[in-house]
Amino acid sequence: MPVIAVDGPSASGKGTIARALAGHFDLPYLDTGLLYRAVGLNVARSGKDPDHEADALAACDFPDILLDDPELRSEAIGGLASRVSVHPSVRAALFDRQRNFAAHDGGAVLDGRDIGTVIAPDADAKLFITASPEARATRRFKEMMTKGEKPSFDNMLADIIARDTRDSARAAAPLKPAEDALLLDTSDLTIDAAVQRAIALVSGKLQAAG
Repeated sequence: MPVIAVDGPSASGKGTIARALAGHFDLPYLDTGLLYRAVGLNVARSGKDPDHEADALAACDFPDILLDDPELRSEAIGGLASRVSVHPSVRAALFDRQRNFAAHDGGAVLDGRDIGTVIAPDADAKLFITASPEARATRRFKEMMTKGEKPSFDNMLADIIARDTRDSARAAAPLKPAEDALLLDTSDLTIDAAVQRAIALVSGKLQAAG
């Protein structure tokens, strides 16, 4: 069974697409970003500094039940996840957990920012999902509005741009497409259209590989 790597920046649609691929191909799924969000949340709750590598590394020792905490999905924790993920020791601490999932005999779908380049460089199919910062900020803005929140669009856009810069510029496993990744820009696509396009791209890749 295949291993499918799905990478891309925040709010590009990669999580929704990865879950859809897992359902379509009947494969187990891991949102690797949740691991970094758990570290970020663990740091916050301990009152430590996410920009201090030793504090962030200590926060990698978290129970699996933390991955079910709804607070992990918040914008604030997403920002903390990006900050702790710049530390090489944090990435190393979470590496085996991700690599072992990718090594499932029955195949797997993983999404994150370095799946195709670092975690599963030999994946059978690799997608890099992207969208313009404005499109991604608009999605996040609408999502938060439906939850009754009153976010600032300008602040949200600035946060997304800052997160992109931080994720792409970090020394350890920067956000970038794998050389053999298939690119999918979702800026002007509905989620259904993006999912169907992703399924078509992966199916074509797997069929070509035989």
